[in-house]
Amino acid sequence: MYTSSRGKPLTVETKKIIVSIKHYFDSKKFIPKESSTKRTAAALGIGEATVKRILADYNRDPELINKPSKLRGRPDHSFNISYQELVRSYIRDANSNGEHVTLENIKEYLLGFSKDKSFHSTTLSRSLGRWGFEFGKGTRTQHLKEKDYIIAARQRYLRKKRRNRLPNTIDTVKPEIYLDESYVNKNHSNDFIWYFEDDGPWVQKPTGNGERLIIINAISKAGWVPGSKLVFKSTRKTGDYHGQMNFQLFKKWFSEKLLPNIPENSLIFMDNASYHNVLSDYSPPTALSSKAKICKWLEDNKYTFREDCLKPELVEVLNKVVPEPIYAMDEIAMKYGHEIIRTPPYHPELQPIETCWGVVKNHVARNCDFTMDNLLKQLDVGFDKVSSETCKKIILKVREIEDKFWSEDIKFDEDT
Repeated sequence: MYTSSRGKPLTVETKKIIVSIKHYFDSKKFIPKESSTKRTAAALGIGEATVKRILADYNRDPELINKPSKLRGRPDHSFNISYQELVRSYIRDANSNGEHVTLENIKEYLLGFSKDKSFHSTTLSRSLGRWGFEFGKGTRTQHLKEKDYIIAARQRYLRKKRRNRLPNTIDTVKPEIYLDESYVNKNHSNDFIWYFEDDGPWVQKPTGNGERLIIINAISKAGWVPGSKLVFKSTRKTGDYHGQMNFQLFKKWFSEKLLPNIPENSLIFMDNASYHNVLSDYSPPTALSSKAKICKWLEDNKYTFREDCLKPELVEVLNKVVPEPIYAMDEIAMKYGHEIIRTPPYHPELQPIETCWGVVKNHVARNCDFTMDNLLKQLDVGFDKVSSETCKKIILKVREIEDKFWSEDIKFDEDT
């Protein structure tokens, strides 16, 4: 039986099948008597309203069934994070060549990678803002560019990375450890398979994503950090892994499974997830802190302010005098002789472990049978596919990206 995916637009081929079967049932007399619309819907596993809508279009104009259906409902309010690297590379190349960059240019570029996607201009504009881009006046014309705080954060990060390198080798002054969290669903599988045209696809993927496993792990140039893997079942099926993680869980994993298994005096690289950046009890306040905490810190450090100041006014004072925040995870790492370095915002391409997740998940997708037992089994096999040689190659590739950012940022700075 043909089954449709609820919410997805019907293809031209599907609409032709609906019209053909409906006409077939119209031409036959069945006992017990039942409407041809109802029989068509039952035969194809779709709603009667869909059959009626397609036939109404066909009766009005037979050519209408040759037009692809429009996407229904509201467009997505955000873009997949995987587009960040593509967009950043495109905009930086265009800026370097002095080309005018518009939303339409970017949409056309992205369609070259995902022709079946709908890139709504408003959603794209909103995503560009979240990814650290702004539309402003360039040296030759108006153009899209990265926000200053993103460039500054990247330069600080790259300066630390380059300082830790040993020349002409992958070796570093201090060992480098990259950690991250991810997730995989029970029904994570490849959407496309080979099949005989007359038979149609035999594999029927279950609806929904199924149960979810949260994964935490870390790598170095020697491969996965021994003993650091943690896999547990999520209690939520929606959202990403961040909704299932919290500071206490991450702190326990960091202290008990990571720190005992890494070399002395390591540099630990991680992103800016909220549970990575919980403030220490000894940290100065930030703009997100309560008004009372900001007032107390200013008083304790002999900074004067009016008693009738509103919080926004206190934040202005705070931003001028406050030192860098102190994070709880940094204190734990320093206690054991390690240092934490956070990747700049919106730069997954600078985290080698992101590519390792891709290796693991691709293996799981190719060997999915939609059961939790098999998912756990294939997850272990997927981890085994990430060897020390794999990690070395990925780290070297990321180093090339770092060098490109470093040289291009210097060139952009000279041109401004």
